[in-house]
Amino acid sequence: MTHSYRLGQADESGLIRVVAPNPSPMTGSGTNSWILGHDDVAVIDPGPALPAHLDALTRAVAGRRVAAILVTHSHLDHSPAARPLAERLGAPVAAFGPSDAGRAPTPPALRNVGGGEGVDPDFAPDTRLRDGDAVAGDGWTLRAHWTPGHMANHLSFEWPEARTVFTGDTVMAWASTMISPPDGDLGQFMSSLDLLERLQARRFLSGHGDAIPDPGDRCRTLRDHRLMREAAILDALPDAPTIPLLVAALYIDTPPTLHAAAARNVLAHLIHLARNGRVAPDPAIAPDAVWHRT
Repeated sequence: MTHSYRLGQADESGLIRVVAPNPSPMTGSGTNSWILGHDDVAVIDPGPALPAHLDALTRAVAGRRVAAILVTHSHLDHSPAARPLAERLGAPVAAFGPSDAGRAPTPPALRNVGGGEGVDPDFAPDTRLRDGDAVAGDGWTLRAHWTPGHMANHLSFEWPEARTVFTGDTVMAWASTMISPPDGDLGQFMSSLDLLERLQARRFLSGHGDAIPDPGDRCRTLRDHRLMREAAILDALPDAPTIPLLVAALYIDTPPTLHAAAARNVLAHLIHLARNGRVAPDPAIAPDAVWHRT
């Protein structure tokens, strides 16, 4: 991806990237907000409600009609700017739904797993999109695909005219996504990778980091990474039967500041393995459970 995106300059298709000033170990260089179109535009992932970012988005829209403000998912680095931006620009907010949308009732086994990190509890779109719904403007169409896994209300937006998919946090170039139960689900994440690969896009544009010019390869890499992590957990379990011990054994090169996120990913793997009958917790699924292979 060229540096001009960071500067808020349009490419030949009218696409602009505006990067929010919220860099961190979890957000990389910051949240990507995308503005698509010429005469009327869509804003994809308005990002955090930081005054400087809202001003930058308003300048990039440059007085054009905004057909929709689209939100891939309602984490605090993606959705809080939606409402104040909508009020500024007179545009509707569209998403899969509020933060609990798409999430199955929490089964008793998962009631003690914690979670909820970074969720925007007040998010409420004006329009609820379903899998396959389309939003269109002058010269562009965006088709919504439900891609849960990172979060239950996660949508990816396919731009067929450019063979491009805005993947939010499901597929990123700079890192694999965090999966924190019960909002995150590893089985759903793997299915979402399959769906995105089947779209045969030319490029992915994600919620953080640079463009992905080889979408199929990236999906396969992320899938293989999860399968290798699963195998490593199974190999380590006899000597590392708790999540803290697994994190210490498997994330040797990961900074301690990211160990909490790593622990959530390990929990997601253990829940997935338990559903498939390969591990079991003692006494029940929880962050402090003792795990063993079955």
